[in-house]
Parts: sequence; structure tokens; C-alpha cells
Amino acid sequence: LTLPQFVQLMDNFVGEDISLPTVKKLTAFIKGEYKQTKEEKMEQLEKLQHMSHVAQRKQLLEALFEKWDSKACGSLDLEEVVAVLSTFKGLTGKEALMMAKEQLCSRYPQLSKVGKLSQKAFQIFLELIASKFPGNEDETMDNLVSFLTTSVEQSHIESSQSSARRKWLQDIQKAAETHRISVEPVYKAVIQALSQDMEAHGDNKRISAYIALLEENWLSPEQGQVLLRYVACTADDAPYVLNQVLHRDMKGVSFAAIDQGKPIHVPRVQHHGNIHFWNSDRPDEERKGSFLVLPLYDAHWRVFGILGLDTLRDQCQKSIFMTHEITFYEGVCHAFSKAYHHICMWENVLQVAVTALDWLYSRTPSIHAVTTYLVTPGKDKNYALCKVITTDNTRQKEIHRSPVVLLREENLLRHYLFKCTDSSEVTLTSIYGENHIAVPLHDLSRQTLGIFDISTGQHKKLPPQEQKDLQKMLKMAQAACSEILQRSLEETEPTQVLEAERVASVRHTGILFHRLMLQELRECV
Repeated sequence: LTLPQFVQLMDNFVGEDISLPTVKKLTAFIKGEYKQTKEEKMEQLEKLQHMSHVAQRKQLLEALFEKWDSKACGSLDLEEVVAVLSTFKGLTGKEALMMAKEQLCSRYPQLSKVGKLSQKAFQIFLELIASKFPGNEDETMDNLVSFLTTSVEQSHIESSQSSARRKWLQDIQKAAETHRISVEPVYKAVIQALSQDMEAHGDNKRISAYIALLEENWLSPEQGQVLLRYVACTADDAPYVLNQVLHRDMKGVSFAAIDQGKPIHVPRVQHHGNIHFWNSDRPDEERKGSFLVLPLYDAHWRVFGILGLDTLRDQCQKSIFMTHEITFYEGVCHAFSKAYHHICMWENVLQVAVTALDWLYSRTPSIHAVTTYLVTPGKDKNYALCKVITTDNTRQKEIHRSPVVLLREENLLRHYLFKCTDSSEVTLTSIYGENHIAVPLHDLSRQTLGIFDISTGQHKKLPPQEQKDLQKMLKMAQAACSEILQRSLEETEPTQVLEAERVASVRHTGILFHRLMLQELRECV
């Protein structure tokens, strides 16, 4: 138990109407009775040392990945890494390397096709190699990291360029973590990163940039099963590009980039003959410049859209994209994918909450209202609570796409929500005669990611069956959220139990809650 958790546990135990002498007696009792054995102390110490070692190892491997990924493209070439590792510890090292590579490719089948290592796959690869050597695995891993660190060098120019670019990529992820369920700030951060890089490292070329995402083509399947919808672009291009739809049977190379799974660079669009120009008013003499389209991959290396750039607005004759720029744009694609799917993960959590509340309200008439909050990073390492769903017992429901933000210092009457967040424990309170139960939703490390603020009006306790149904809903909602979070960490395909789960992802998330409910019912039977 952490300190806030211990305080909240005691607070829940004694209740609100307890007298001060009774609290003092309880405190004296705990002080006198609580004893920790020598074995328990040693076990706790070993656990802390292990956690510290794992955290240090993670930081070390992240720093090593960044050092190797000097161009900030977000992935490493598998064969390049294998070539360097093949010189580690001679023949024994080669045998360990081949066994580890075989295991890695078995775990990530897409590796044989794309040949790219994500940061997570890189870490797993090194752990697999270290496990193949006799003796101390930690010592082997340390030697591996040291060997790989000395095997790569950067010039000062490369290092400063990489540092600046990495900062812009981090801003894309920060936009996703701060705004949780709004993807617009992520689009804005992507366009800003591209513009900043062009100013700093791209000879200040004038570029147009746009993001298009794949969708099922329900309206005109004869034009192809999927289409590309343009969801974001540079401000000057918005009147021509935003919300446009590109079909397979239209001019363009975007679908070729999707099918081939690699960037397509057209240095001179005027000589190509198969480029789609959204601005039909642009005269032929101004249809000059370079065009670049890059596929957007998810964590399973499936293409879900494209990032496009062109220099048609630049009057310079030599405005083509350089190799180091294209490599960085691959990094932007990787950062956007990570941020976009982070938003999708929170959308899924939100959908679980909506489904859970719909299930609850038909069974608990004594619950007056439930407000759902998500925890978001705030200024100076503080956090804020964002009100995202409000519901009442008439089944009126509102999802706040522009969430109301609560800060601790500005919401003294809502202090119980912050106590619940700090302790990650259930918190009970009464405000002006209205009883509230604040229940946390945990992430995988048991930190609070969201809160259900349940108002029971003047009822201090729910009727037994309603209390049982509330507990069941909370248990299933937590299980569903944990599964969503676990899937977002893994780069392997999720297991789907029900046939209905194989349909669209947001629908699947709602089904997930009911599937977990059915599984528990089956276990009880």
C-alpha cells in the first residue's frame, strides 16, 4: 500500500461519523499489532531491487534504440542489427543470434515481410539473444548493450539534427496524451513537426502536407472496397483537400504506396502523368514540384492510411525531397501512428464506459447519476480530471467531445475525486446531503486512469441486488479496460472470442464488455 492508499483504506474503514478518541485507539492498536517479519522485509527489499533493475534496463535499452535510430525514423533495419550482432562472441554468438532471430520472427510473422524492428521488438530480440548464452543472463545483456553502444557512432551534426527531430516527434505523442479523446491536436502537431523540420533542415522549402485514412467503401464498392479520406492538411490546402475522398479508380499513386507498403517519391510531377491534383484551378505551368506519399502502419504493420507531401507551392526548380528528409517523414508516420492509436485506445475505454453504464441503469433505479472522468496530464506534473460522460437515471446521456476540465485547486467540493485518483481506491462522501461513491478505473500498473462518480442521492447504501449489479458492472468494466490496455502494449494480434468481435473496432469494444459478462456467467454455471 502507498501512503494515499493506506489513508483511504483507514478512512473507508472508520467512516465519516467516527469520534477522535476512537480514531486514536485504532491508531494505537495498528501500531501495536502490525509487525513485519525479517523474511517479509527481505522479500519486499528484493521486490524493490528487481523493480529498480527492470526500470534501469528499460531506460538503457530505450537510450540504445535512440542511439541506433539516429535519423529518428522510429524503427531499425533488422538485417543491419543482425549484421552487427553476428560479430558478438564469435561462433557461440552466431548460434545464439540465429536461434533468437528464428524465435523473434515466429513471434512477429510480419518481420519477414517488412524487416523493421520497433523499439519493443528490438528489446525482445536482445532479451532472446541473452537467454541463449550459458551463465548469468543479466551479465550477458549488459555485455550486449555495451557492444551495441560502441558499434554505432554519430557526427555532431547528425546528433543535433536527431535531437531536434526527436523533440518534434515527442510533441506529437504529447498531444495525444494530453488531449486523450481528440485527434485534432495530433493532426496539428504532425503538420507543425513537418513545417519545423523543413525550416531547420529542408532548405526552407514550401510544402503542402496531408493525412488520409483508409475507410470501408460502402457507398460505391465498384470503385474499390476501400477509399482514402483526407482528414488533415496544411492550412492553405484545406479548401481543396480536406474531407476529399480518393478512390482506387482515380488518378494517383497513394494506393500503389499502400499496396507496396513503402514510400513512393515522384521527383518531377509534371513528367509523371498519374498524379491527382485536388486544386483543379491550378494552371499546368504551376503543376511542378516533387510529390511524396508514405504508408501509415499500425503496430501490426498493417497500412491504415497515408501521409502525403508535395512542393508544388515552391517556385524553386530544385525543390525535391532529400533522403534524410524522407527518412524523418517515416519517423513522423511512426509517431503519428502511435499517437493516433493512443487516441483510439481512449475512445475504446470511453466506449466500454458507455456500454457498462447502459447495462447498469436498467438494473439500478436507486442510482441517480454517474459522471465519468478521465485523468489527463496537467501543468508542472500535476494532473487534471476531464469530465467525458454524464448520465442520469432517465437514461439521458451526454458524451463531452470538448471535456470539462477539473483542477484540484479550483474544485474543493470535488476533493473526493482527487483523493480517489491519488489512492486508486474507492472513496465515499456526502455533499449537501447527496451521497457519492467514487470508483477508480486502473491502468495495468494500478494507477488511476479514470473515475466513475456515482451519485446515490439520499441513499447511503444501495439495495443488496443493486449493489451486487454495480459491483458486477465495475468488475467487467475494469476487466475490459485492462484487456484494451494490454492489447495496446502488444504488437501481436489480439484473440477474439465471439464472432461479433471480428467486426469494426469501436463496435467490438462495446461487445467486449458483454463478452466478459458472458464468460463470467459461463464460469459460474
